[in-house]
Amino acid sequence: MDAQKKPGETSSIADLLSDYSAGRRTVSGSVAESLALAKRCQVDVRAFAEIDEDGALDAASRSDHRYREGTAGLLEGVPVAVKDMIDTGDMPTRYGSPAYEGHQPDSDAFVVQVLRENGAVVVGKTTTHEFAWGVTTSSEALGDTLNPYDHTKIPGGSSGGMAAAIACGAVRGGLGTDTGGSVRIPAALCGVVGFKPTFGFLSTNGVFPLAFSLDHVGILARSVEDVRLISGAFGIARQANAGRSRFRIGVIRDLGGVPMSAEVADLFTLACGRLKQSFDLTEWPDENLFIGAFETFAGIVLVEGGVTHFGRNDVEFIQSRYGRETASRLKLAETVSLGEYAKWQQRRRELARDLDSVMRTLDFLVLPTCPCTAPLIGEDRIEIGSWSGTVRQALMTYTAPFNLAGLPAISIPIGHAATDGMPVGLQVVAARGCDAQLLEFAADIDPGARKLADLEHRK
Repeated sequence: MDAQKKPGETSSIADLLSDYSAGRRTVSGSVAESLALAKRCQVDVRAFAEIDEDGALDAASRSDHRYREGTAGLLEGVPVAVKDMIDTGDMPTRYGSPAYEGHQPDSDAFVVQVLRENGAVVVGKTTTHEFAWGVTTSSEALGDTLNPYDHTKIPGGSSGGMAAAIACGAVRGGLGTDTGGSVRIPAALCGVVGFKPTFGFLSTNGVFPLAFSLDHVGILARSVEDVRLISGAFGIARQANAGRSRFRIGVIRDLGGVPMSAEVADLFTLACGRLKQSFDLTEWPDENLFIGAFETFAGIVLVEGGVTHFGRNDVEFIQSRYGRETASRLKLAETVSLGEYAKWQQRRRELARDLDSVMRTLDFLVLPTCPCTAPLIGEDRIEIGSWSGTVRQALMTYTAPFNLAGLPAISIPIGHAATDGMPVGLQVVAARGCDAQLLEFAADIDPGARKLADLEHRK
């Protein structure tokens, strides 16, 4: 679909589960529809690396049986997908790389096991930037994943396939990974919701590592309520807000020297104006806190990515079988000293300490998820106002600090840019361990955000 058309609309997960329980729909019928949309999505925007038609239909039949027997699980019959960085024992997992074409894991990753145990039906694997090391979900060898709103633009990454699949209506939600924004960035650029829990909350067992001190598993869906339902399977309990009636919210308008584009700034200002009607907003008190955060993030990823890949494969294999972008980064990783890595890790600890201190005086932070809308496919550098830099730096500067600190963060849609009709996301951050509170707050403000997100596209 082009930028003049809205991606596929679907009912909420709660409505779908209600229809199953009442006998208004069957899981087999719903999963068959999902598979058909996934196949179309695979052709239109290349969002799927694998589609497991036989396995999904078998699982759907078992879910229908459980509904008849009254033993349905929390997510029984919900069509979901899993990012191709996460192992599945019944489907190939190639980690977005031609080097792992046809690779078949022995078993499911722990997070996939949890989904299946709660009745979710995994219809396929969604595309990723090679080894999750990028923000475009582009691949010379495997093809580029396209933004459902405009096929000339990137969906973001590295969980770009998942965000695109959800935006197209092919699945109701799914699992991604987020090392520096890889769940939240594509969520923002594709107009869906992306949630990164507190570091360590979701197990990375069975997930190919990018940077072990920064890697998170995350959840994507069309709405915050859908994310909350999936999160419930992982122990993030629904809870009512209690105590303070007006939350203290810190507003960040400029981070790391990368300004917002005019379109993003307009929508962010509008969102803050609506928040101010119900909550106490205060401007971010320390502009210097995030200085050097992106460079710190990039350095840690370079070293820890090198440790992962050099530990698994020899240099000749990497240079001949990996994509050129990843191979060149690993070549650079060979030149980094242990002393540099130690300094970056110290900076990470200091940022985490400082943010923890700030969050003792605030309930939430709000800021744009990305400072601009989706760049064009193939663009390496972009300009935002007087600033110019790489697409990677532009898209990750506002998200990577919260991987460094390990704080929970979520991206929700707040509208479409007036110039190109592309989605814009609002990022909300909470204190460490306050995942349930973050989801509760995001759900409270999501209805207003959805009204903005449903505005007609304007060219």
